[in-house]
Amino acid sequence: MIRFILGIFGAIFSLLTIGLVFAALSIGAVLYMYSRDLPDHETLARYTPATISRIYSAEGEIVDEFARERRLFVAAEDIPDLVAHAFVSAEDRNFYEHDGYDPRAIGAAFVEAIRSRGRDVRGASTITQQVMKNFLLDGSRTVERKVQEIILAARIEQTLSKDRILELYLNEIFLGQNSYGVAAAAQTYFNASLRELRPEQAAYLAALPQRPGRLHPVRDYDQAINRRNYVLREMFENGYLSRDEMETAQAAPLETVQGGHIEPFRATVPPRNYFTDEIRRQLSVQFGEEEFFSGGYAVRATMDESLQQVAEVALRRGLERYDRAQGLWRDPLAVIDPALLEGADEESWRAALADTDIPRDIEGWHVAVVLSVGESSARIGIEDVPEDEDGHFIPAEDVTWARPVDGDGNRGSAARVAGDLLDVGDVIHVRAMTSDSDGSFIRWTLRQIPEVQGGFMAMDVNTGRVLAMQGGFSYQHSVFNRATQATRQPGSSFKPFVYAAALDSGYSPNTIVIDAPIELDTGAGIWRPTNASNQFYGPAPLRTGIVRSRNLMTVRLAQDVGMETVARYAERFGVYDDAETFLANALGSQETTLFRMVAAYAMFANGGERVQPTLVDRVQDRFGGTVYRHDQRLCPDCELASLEPGMAPRIVSNRERVIDPITAYQLTSMMRGVVERGTASSTVNLPVPIAGKTGTTNDARDVWFVGFSSNIAAGCYIGHDQPRPLGRGASGGGMCGPVFNEFMQAAIEEYGGGPFRVPEGGVFYNIDRFSGQRLPDDAQGDHVVAELFRQGEEPIYGLLAIVDGGFAMGSDLPMFARGEEDSGEGGTTGQTVTTSTGDSARVPTGTGFGTLSSGGLY
Repeated sequence: MIRFILGIFGAIFSLLTIGLVFAALSIGAVLYMYSRDLPDHETLARYTPATISRIYSAEGEIVDEFARERRLFVAAEDIPDLVAHAFVSAEDRNFYEHDGYDPRAIGAAFVEAIRSRGRDVRGASTITQQVMKNFLLDGSRTVERKVQEIILAARIEQTLSKDRILELYLNEIFLGQNSYGVAAAAQTYFNASLRELRPEQAAYLAALPQRPGRLHPVRDYDQAINRRNYVLREMFENGYLSRDEMETAQAAPLETVQGGHIEPFRATVPPRNYFTDEIRRQLSVQFGEEEFFSGGYAVRATMDESLQQVAEVALRRGLERYDRAQGLWRDPLAVIDPALLEGADEESWRAALADTDIPRDIEGWHVAVVLSVGESSARIGIEDVPEDEDGHFIPAEDVTWARPVDGDGNRGSAARVAGDLLDVGDVIHVRAMTSDSDGSFIRWTLRQIPEVQGGFMAMDVNTGRVLAMQGGFSYQHSVFNRATQATRQPGSSFKPFVYAAALDSGYSPNTIVIDAPIELDTGAGIWRPTNASNQFYGPAPLRTGIVRSRNLMTVRLAQDVGMETVARYAERFGVYDDAETFLANALGSQETTLFRMVAAYAMFANGGERVQPTLVDRVQDRFGGTVYRHDQRLCPDCELASLEPGMAPRIVSNRERVIDPITAYQLTSMMRGVVERGTASSTVNLPVPIAGKTGTTNDARDVWFVGFSSNIAAGCYIGHDQPRPLGRGASGGGMCGPVFNEFMQAAIEEYGGGPFRVPEGGVFYNIDRFSGQRLPDDAQGDHVVAELFRQGEEPIYGLLAIVDGGFAMGSDLPMFARGEEDSGEGGTTGQTVTTSTGDSARVPTGTGFGTLSSGGLY
């Protein structure tokens, strides 16, 4: 009997043993089967999540950010205990105890599912398992994926520390509102850093991982509060909060950015502008677009925020000045259905207005909607301005400057009342008119975005740092950057490069060039260039050709120097990559960008050294390592422990020389004449020496002014995106000169300025700027200019210094004449001559010492 009983127990034991062995083998087989072809968990040790790339101004302020997923990476050591404890309590209370998976949680979830007959199934995934799911596996809810998740979780626990695993989890997890990672979420919901979070805020964030789309702090307020308070209770039970702390946090309201209780982070960052978007465009090319948007780069921009604002205002003022002078009111950019506004309360029209797509980045302008139109005025609702008892109106006196024009260009009569321009539902821009004396409000005035566009750019001539860039009237209206992307004819602003080629080729500042009619058979017809005044002025020094922007002198000079040489100089300065050698290009007929032109002029200002414009000083990766630095100049004194009092570190330039420094100074001196007495003298008036050149293309389709002080170069161009004439009277000096002047006033106040540096190896001689004749050292007067010549070179005067370019001209032209500058002053008479085409032209006489007859190849 005993043996029988023992036999039964033995059989049972054997069966159990065999069962256990079989179960172990089965589990082993399952684990082996599911562990094949698993992702390499060790890649997590090298994983760096996609994070936001941020752009900082020169002052260190955040000015923009770019990301596919809005994520801010935060290292494990920088995650506050409060935040870590909140997520551990909400998602995995045994996180610091288990080995990647939690058998107790799995068992509890299994029992609860049986008791509820499948109605109440709760997750049992640990934080480690969630990391595996988010990083290495798909999100399917299958047994196979769950087993793989457990296997990988167990493996990763042996590879990474708990802190590193938690770091991966808290940086990767999606928490709603396009926020990935806890740091981005803290900024999105509370505009706070992790260390600034209070317990109730940390608990709300910890409540989001399971249902980020169904715990909105406004739409789902009650559910959000309940889930937040549950997390706070878990934190208390786990010993992370005291009872008082828990109860205080549970009683606190849920105040968030979304609820309007806290100012959003984006409100502290200026609207995206042309400068930061150009950085995005350039770095996307340099690093790759995906890498830039996900690499977490810290980009130190060269932008001076205050000067950027000045550039925006100055260009807008210049564009609007021209647009208002046209006196045309165009159709609105957006319209709200008048039926929605009929009888609508303030909340309704404000909601409708907020949904309209219209630029909101124009300083001082407000978006408004026309609510009603009366006999003389129109009542408007203004987006960010409170209503008052009387309402806001556009009065009749504010519309009389304009007449309506429709999309087909049909123009109506001049407006007399607001209803002549406005209809109910029109979405418009308005600006407050205020008193110049005390700033008191006068009335609301209509504004519209001009059709004409333009660009502006300013840079440091020594470092290449771009200080300001504006690519149009409004970035939100048009993202096309006309400073870097628009290729336009530079017109006469190209002429300094022709003169630079000549001066570097042995010509002198007092070399005489003939200003007389020219004709050239281009193969497609006869080309007859003219001066802007349609007059001819006879022989004149090089300086006059620049100062008075003489087209015929420039063409003759280019022909004499050779367009191949001029083209090579244009390429050397970076104006073109491949300059054409057509003679018309001497007058700026080949298109280029404002970005290139300003950079080229900077090389005149810095003495002829190559300088590469840059919008970025430095780029650092997410770990703080420098991956790009612009300034490669050497600073040997920077390594010294100290310097003598009053001494600054020496900066050694290793840049390529583009032109001779004396040539650069000669051009600079000539271009000073443009500002002081030439085509920009009426609009550019600044307290430091300024040099520059205007440019106006045929029919004034594009107008330019590019100029510089001793340390800053800046340029402006204005024209229609689809080129067409700007109208009579449009010129570079008249339209771009004021923009340049307004900007440089602020730039000089901030950065100063001074005399242009005179290079070594030169000698000054007094020259008559009208005739080119050398004058005595003690000569004085408005006609005297000190020209720099190379040592060993003396001014040549007379027939040997005359350049005609090989073109024909009328006989007996005056040898030297003051031309435009002396017209109307008396003492200067005119003479009519016959041109090579048989036409008549009038040239000044009475100041020459002789005549020059045409002959030979003329």
